[in-house]
Amino acid sequence: MTQCRAISSCTSLNLFPHASRTDLSGKAATSLPLHELGVKAGGHSIAHCSSKNLAPIRINKFAIRAVVASDKESIPAGATEGKVLRKKLDKVVLAYSGGLDTSVIVPWLRENYGCEVVCFTADVGQGIKELEGLEEKAKASGACQLVVKDLKEEFVKDYIFPCLRAGAIYERKYLLGTSMARPVIAKAMVDVAREVGADAVSHGCTGKGNDQVRFELTFFALNPELSVVAPWREWEIRGREDAIEYAKKHSIPVPVTKKSIYSRDRNLWHLSHEGDILEDPANEPKEDMYMISVNPEDAPDQPEKVKIGIDAGLPVSVDGVKLSPASLLSKLNEIGKRHGIGRIDMVENRLVGMKSRGVYETPGGTILFTAVRELESLTLDRETMQVKDSLALKYAELVYAGRWFDPLRESMDAFMEEITKSTTGSVTLKLYKGSISVAGRESPYSLYRQDISSFESGQIYDQADAAGFIRLYGLPMRVRAMLDKGRYD
Repeated sequence: MTQCRAISSCTSLNLFPHASRTDLSGKAATSLPLHELGVKAGGHSIAHCSSKNLAPIRINKFAIRAVVASDKESIPAGATEGKVLRKKLDKVVLAYSGGLDTSVIVPWLRENYGCEVVCFTADVGQGIKELEGLEEKAKASGACQLVVKDLKEEFVKDYIFPCLRAGAIYERKYLLGTSMARPVIAKAMVDVAREVGADAVSHGCTGKGNDQVRFELTFFALNPELSVVAPWREWEIRGREDAIEYAKKHSIPVPVTKKSIYSRDRNLWHLSHEGDILEDPANEPKEDMYMISVNPEDAPDQPEKVKIGIDAGLPVSVDGVKLSPASLLSKLNEIGKRHGIGRIDMVENRLVGMKSRGVYETPGGTILFTAVRELESLTLDRETMQVKDSLALKYAELVYAGRWFDPLRESMDAFMEEITKSTTGSVTLKLYKGSISVAGRESPYSLYRQDISSFESGQIYDQADAAGFIRLYGLPMRVRAMLDKGRYD
């Protein structure tokens, strides 16, 4: 596997139809089409790292979409002069979004740990707008490299779909959008750390939230030798205003003001909203807060039907068209959002002990959960369904708590895979002004038999047999009643 070497500066590549890669001596190397780099044409250039064999840079089958380097030295002379380092680190991989927090973390890491900072951004479907301009932001913050990796298909196939098959819902409402995304991002960070030779990883999670646990438990599970730096648990910055002042002091451009705003997390599965007026559970969310779904009151006056094809507990098609996991979810997001599907307002119990209020938009995910559950009503017997539902609660708790790579969750996942082998068929749903109703279900493995369930007499079920069943089933109640009668007579 090609290793990406740390360098203080890199030659830029203009975005022509084919871009030539060069080694450090400036000699031309392998010609690499831009679609293999995963970047779209535009006015930007992408710097790159040289490799020993000059092969396309890849990490675990996913192409690095962009690797950029600062035009400055990795650690300018005097950057840590007069500063007592907390610990000397060589290179840190930072989970990077380009927002306020991660922008100020870059210089803070360099200042306090004397290290190079490799920024890592995962594309989990948050939208192209959140990925634009990251090169310039990373350079301006002082990062030596930026690595962007497309994780959308892996996210849906290996994280979302297992939770969907398990029926995992946290505290009756939450479909685990952020909880599922963190381990796939953290896993990729461990991979990048190995490839670039980093000895530490870092994130911008606060000390009050769940995400710090999700990131770090994944780090521990996949590479316990990596050091973990969590600035929000160490630095003197106590809020967004402090962070903005720090950014100004270090001449770092940030895309926010001191005005209070919502805290949001977006990926292909959902969009979450926290903070601002939502911190008071008595406040109704403002309509202009929602960014994905239409107001159900403004949704079309005519319902829309959608048919979901399912194979062994996992969705495979929409209206008869087979799609990849990420494409299927994207399609259902488009359908669901125009009908106002998937809005959830809840107060949840965070892992760290406090309660928090969040509003979630999960249009496609809500459709999928409904479809899978409805098909299971045909294919699972009573005892199996009850056991599955009870385990789903624990499964959801493990995912919410960041224990994705815990052997218990993996073992439970094997159980879920086994018992849903017969959950194959299709479900037709009707979407109308924020609601979902079932229009039809069918499966070649259906346990429903019309000839048995019909009120008409049948050969398989003799209604006269019910009398003996009821007497045996109700025997404990009869014995207790006889005892009570003798006791009080």
